[in-house]
Parts: sequence; structure tokens; C-alpha cells
Amino acid sequence: MNWFRRWRRTRILARHNIAQAAFDATVAALPILHGLTPEDLHRLREQASLLIHRKAFSAAGGAEVDEAMQRVIAVQACLLTLNLDEDSYDGWSEIILYPEEFLREREEMDEAGVVHHTRDILAGESWHGGPLVLSLADVEASGQADGFNVVLHEFAHKLDMLNGDANGYPPLHRGMDAATWARDFGTAYEDLCARVDAGEDTPIDPYATHDPGEFFAVLTEAFFEIPHVVHAEYPAVYAQLRLFYRQHPLARLEAAHA
Repeated sequence: MNWFRRWRRTRILARHNIAQAAFDATVAALPILHGLTPEDLHRLREQASLLIHRKAFSAAGGAEVDEAMQRVIAVQACLLTLNLDEDSYDGWSEIILYPEEFLREREEMDEAGVVHHTRDILAGESWHGGPLVLSLADVEASGQADGFNVVLHEFAHKLDMLNGDANGYPPLHRGMDAATWARDFGTAYEDLCARVDAGEDTPIDPYATHDPGEFFAVLTEAFFEIPHVVHAEYPAVYAQLRLFYRQHPLARLEAAHA
């Protein structure tokens, strides 16, 4: 971080750091944050404060967005980047919030050149280089350590997009092996697809089988929400996510509930 960016960061935090009491209340209401060390929480508070300052939170469809909801979104988004670069969410500027799931109409061209029109009901959406969209009802249901987290899911897509499309291959850190990542994620993805196709009620959300990008986002949700499930079902994927996020939520949550 150069001197100007460091000076600007200090200046922003001096004016806009989340009040300690408000931050503590937000953390207390989100079980996935339990077990973070005081040092972790200090960094999380600063990173969440910076995210709120740098992103425009826009209401759509009659949504009402207050500071408490901004904090809920920001602390969970910054849980992903707690041990990553603070500029991981640079390159886009807006978070759009709907009161509930929203309709998205799309046009997609297949390999034969035929254009298909689709209408999807979504809880969240991430645009490459553009805004991130969330349903407030689904945000309110996130962070409870039950496996569902639309905030983690959509912000995981943003990390995945740092080197292009959301395809399940985010930019890896120095020392991580791309071939091992591809092997471990590919094997797990194929296994989950086969199990879902066979009609099995899998502990991992079957939406993960939509494509490798969704697999990465869903497994990120599960890694932080229900790490014991990821570790039991796909230990190699858990190990890769542990390297990527530089966190060990299984140990953290077990210690918090000991």
C-alpha cells in the first residue's frame, strides 16, 4: 500500500469507522462471525467501514436500506477478504438492494447462434465490472451458520471475477497450485453433479451443480456457514478454500462452541 492510499485509508477511518457498539451488535447477531479473534474483529471492523464508505448502497423496488443493513452486508462481505488484499472489491461501485427476490430477464445465445429469452427469480446477482444486487429478505436470512448466505455467495462471485468470468477459478495466491485447484474442484463438482442427478438429497445445495462458477460460490457459502459439512463431504475442496481465504472456519467455530 503506497503512502497516499495509506493516508487516505487512515483519514476515512478517522471519520467513518463503524461505532464499536454498533459493530459488536452486528457481530453478535451473525453466528458465522463467532470465534474471530480480537485482532480479526479489529481488521473486520476497519474493512467493513471502508467498504461502506466506498460503495453506494442503492434501494430498488421499494426497499428501505438503513445503516444497520449496510453493516450486516459489509461485515459478511469482508469476512471473505479478512486475510486478502483490501482492494479485492475494487473496480465496481454499487450495491443494489431489493426488498425480496427479484425478476431478471436475460437474452443468451447458444453455440448454434440461437438467442434464448429467460426470466429468472433471483436472490442475488453479480455483474462483471458492475453492481452487486441482493434481496434484503435473503440478506436477513444469511449468516446463521445453516449453510445459506446470499452475501457470501455474491461477493464470492466478485472474487472469482477478478481474473475474468465467474468460472470457479479465481486468481490464486503465490504458492497455490492451479492444477491441484482444478483437480480438486473438478472432482468434487463431478461427484456432486452425479449425486444430484441420481436423486440424492445432498448436504451441499444442489444449485452448486449449475456450473463451476456457482459451485465455487456455493462451496464458499458452506465453507464459512457449515464448514464441518464441506470438510466431511469434500476435504480436498475445504483444504483449497482454506488456502485461498487463509482461514480455518471449522477450527474457529468449533472453538467458539466448545
